[in-house]
Amino acid sequence: MTLKETVEIEAALRRNLAIETLWLGWDQVQLPNAWLVAGCLAQTVWNARFGLPTAHGISDIDLVYHDPSDLSEEAEQGHADRIRQAFHEIDLWIDVKNEACVHLWYASKFGYRIPPYTTVFDAIDTFPTTATSVGVRPTEEGREVYAPFGLDDLMNGVVRPNKAQITQEIYEAKVARWLQMWPDLTVVDWHAEDPSE
Repeated sequence: MTLKETVEIEAALRRNLAIETLWLGWDQVQLPNAWLVAGCLAQTVWNARFGLPTAHGISDIDLVYHDPSDLSEEAEQGHADRIRQAFHEIDLWIDVKNEACVHLWYASKFGYRIPPYTTVFDAIDTFPTTATSVGVRPTEEGREVYAPFGLDDLMNGVVRPNKAQITQEIYEAKVARWLQMWPDLTVVDWHAEDPSE
């Protein structure tokens, strides 16, 4: 991904007041290896692409971190409560997750086990679509973007399955929900040939 692409995505995302507020107050997040990820990023870009209001269809902000030193629900909840209080002016739910402990509850939610994530990047690599497999965070130099599948699908409104971890059922349910809010998305069928294989 080029510097131009990372600058473009930052500019698109920072038009979202909630993301901009988190961006400007990032020093209050105080979590190890913290990133903004997934749906709120993609949906902000889609809203810009399709001429929709900036906050259209966005129900929460996904903030992830990786801390294997404390996998307790209490620690994760404590961080979530602290961050929601610090950013109380944001009128969206801030969903805070420690990716180091996802494997502990994944099977009860999705019906099958996964290995532990050793980094936030491991988690992003398995997010359900190529467009949502994206993380961003501010740095002293400006911004850092992690996008294992690049940014083309995200910027062009293409929803393509990332089959690293999800099932067809999960993918199709997610697509059906998204199409109700963003009917102009281009959806790649689960069975379509993957050009990267």
